[in-house]
Amino acid sequence: MESLLPTQLPTKLQDVDPNVLGLAVVSLSACALAWKSYSSRTSRPMPPSPPTNHWFYGHKVTRNLPFLQIEEWIKEYGPIITLRDGTEKYVVIGGQQALFDIMERQGGLLADRPHRISITELLTGGVSIGFANGSRLRLMRRAMHTHLQPKAVGTYAPLQMEHVRGTIIGLLDEPMKYQSHARAYAASVVLKVAYGKNTPTSASDPEVQEIERNMTMTRKALRPGAYLVDYAPLSWLKYIPWYGSELKRTHESNAKVFVEHLENVRNKLNDGDAGPSFSKHLFENESSYGMTRKEMAFLAGSFFSAGSETSAIGACQIMMSAALHPEIQARIQAEIDAVVGHDRAPTFDDENSLPLIRAFVQEVHRWRPIAAMGLSHYTTDDVLWNGYCIPKGTAVWGNQWTASRDPDFWTDANKFDINRWLTEDGAFRADLNDMRHLAFGFGRRICPGQHLAQRSLLINAIVILWAFRISLDPTKYSKDALRLLAESPEIDSFAYMRGVPTNKPAFSYVFEPRIEPDRLREMMKDYPYA
Repeated sequence: MESLLPTQLPTKLQDVDPNVLGLAVVSLSACALAWKSYSSRTSRPMPPSPPTNHWFYGHKVTRNLPFLQIEEWIKEYGPIITLRDGTEKYVVIGGQQALFDIMERQGGLLADRPHRISITELLTGGVSIGFANGSRLRLMRRAMHTHLQPKAVGTYAPLQMEHVRGTIIGLLDEPMKYQSHARAYAASVVLKVAYGKNTPTSASDPEVQEIERNMTMTRKALRPGAYLVDYAPLSWLKYIPWYGSELKRTHESNAKVFVEHLENVRNKLNDGDAGPSFSKHLFENESSYGMTRKEMAFLAGSFFSAGSETSAIGACQIMMSAALHPEIQARIQAEIDAVVGHDRAPTFDDENSLPLIRAFVQEVHRWRPIAAMGLSHYTTDDVLWNGYCIPKGTAVWGNQWTASRDPDFWTDANKFDINRWLTEDGAFRADLNDMRHLAFGFGRRICPGQHLAQRSLLINAIVILWAFRISLDPTKYSKDALRLLAESPEIDSFAYMRGVPTNKPAFSYVFEPRIEPDRLREMMKDYPYA
């Protein structure tokens, strides 16, 4: 049998086939580049890590205001740190420049969410846009974009103003139910957008209360180390029927509410009585999107669950920030009086003439960010930054609290100061565009409802501060508290960073009408203006 090997190897370079030689050079060059890239990445350390405070959990973060503990670590160890949760390491980014460099400029490498059994499987059943990845995420975001892009959001202005009117009437009639009015506004707007529901929604409606309870469970599940099933050696716990029962009940409760709302829209479509809504759009394009009914139900339900919660918190933060900073409130109201006056109520058309109120809303976002800890991302390849390597397959958290206090960007960051957002001549600063969206997340996972939420907060701030002067009730607080306000230990300015309390108001306010009450009530009858 003849040998399959060549009988004689070339002895000179010129004897080698040029095609073979070229292929060898290309292959060797590629291998050299790959090795250089690999060795440079593997030689780079992960970001620094504080000493662990628990032998099993690693870095056990306090449950109450955990972002304050993260802030202390960031101050000591730098803008990006490595923490350990059980056997898994994760990275927290707390510096604002690091956030932009990593989460924005390299956002394609951090577009995924980590797969956590407690959330991805037990709580959301794998059908929530908030924790979807890959093609499912892209499909859901494409569907949502039709109703949440800036041009589409502009069409909701009459709806938002109509429900602000309900807030003003509610504050006139029952001022100490201001949290309920904020929740009712938020729920009414998102139910209309999601399902075309026309009837006003009350904070006491069972469906609203159920969703709020479920959001509380979601916040709990988001904390690192909240459930043992998320630790790799204990993943088998998910097969035990009784384990995670509260997560499973929350998923079933959400599914029941979301499916019922979606089916109501389908029935109205069949009867020819369905008005415009996101759910109607999903049904009309069902074959194009190719979603299951459950996916459709949870996608529309994400308006309701996430949208109503964050909008309600934002409206409460607006009122709190105004009450705790009376001098700033007075400046804003002087501007509103000069632009709008008292003969009509303000509308979205006044927005560009009110730079102080726009600056106020942005400073509320920065001073008390709603999602202070952010949501986790997941690296699909190694991420390099400033000599460090975040390895592929690492959970990464962009911490909004620490970024909003980065001394390289914000002077005297704990102070509430709307001048940060204004030019020397008092105009709203266009050069801070990149910083405005910090409250809504980063990169390709930025909140798709950010434009709707921003406009809701803006119109609430404008109309409420046009109608009322808000102050702390002097009969409920000490003289020191009324003098120190936000700096007083008696005042919990972090109250709404834990969600909106449902049992009692976080503050005792006085809502003093700035227009005679009967006249204000009469003006609200025709608002929004045709």
